[in-house]
Amino acid sequence: MEPGVEELMPRLLPVDDCDLAEDFDPTVPPRTPQEYLKRVQIEAARCPDVVVAQIDPKKLRKKQTVNISISGCQPAPEGYSPTLKWQQQQVANFSAVRQSLNKHRNRWRSQHLDSNVTMPKSEDEEGWKKFCLGEKVYSEIDALSDNENLGIDYIKVGFPPLLSIVSRMSQATVTSVLEYLISWFGEKKFTPELGRWLYALLACLEKPLLPEAHSLIRQLARRCSEVRVLEENKNEEQISALNLIICLVSRYFDQRDLADEPS
Repeated sequence: MEPGVEELMPRLLPVDDCDLAEDFDPTVPPRTPQEYLKRVQIEAARCPDVVVAQIDPKKLRKKQTVNISISGCQPAPEGYSPTLKWQQQQVANFSAVRQSLNKHRNRWRSQHLDSNVTMPKSEDEEGWKKFCLGEKVYSEIDALSDNENLGIDYIKVGFPPLLSIVSRMSQATVTSVLEYLISWFGEKKFTPELGRWLYALLACLEKPLLPEAHSLIRQLARRCSEVRVLEENKNEEQISALNLIICLVSRYFDQRDLADEPS
């Protein structure tokens, strides 16, 4: 240890000069307290000043790196920007839905689920994507099988966000599923199945928002603004759904910098 550093960091176990046997070997177990302290001192002197951990990137989860953008939402296409009155009405409707959900949560939670409903575990990302979106959307299958007219196959078309289902989801699960669907939406197109689940999960999200949820919904609003700009056919129903999500994130959850300017 350098003298300057040693003055700032005095040794906790100072070793005075002492007469050690000529055959002192620091590689064998110490026989006296003096030999033990001397051995500790020798080992400390051999330690490098800087140690770099060897990390295997394959063992790191791909979601450990979070890219946070401080930019706002892209403006709505010309002629499709929602009015302030429309936005205020959507916030009022959404607030009523949340109040009803909180008031009757225990009653809906006590209702029995159908035998074909098996909710995935919270950490099962692929299971939740298939559960919410269905194999048709998740696997991007264009055509359904011929036996589809025999009844609704929720495995293929996805389970709707029934109150009996979302009422059973903890806040941790709500946040996880929201993360899974936003991740999927980051690379895929917007669908009605996705829209219904995003609305339901936002309705279950408790305030004040945790930092993770705060980041997720801002990411969601930005993605919605990107998709509506790229909407080639300018489908009014789809743009309206995207406007709704941006409206709820910005005006109900107080992310005003993401809000659409009234038309």
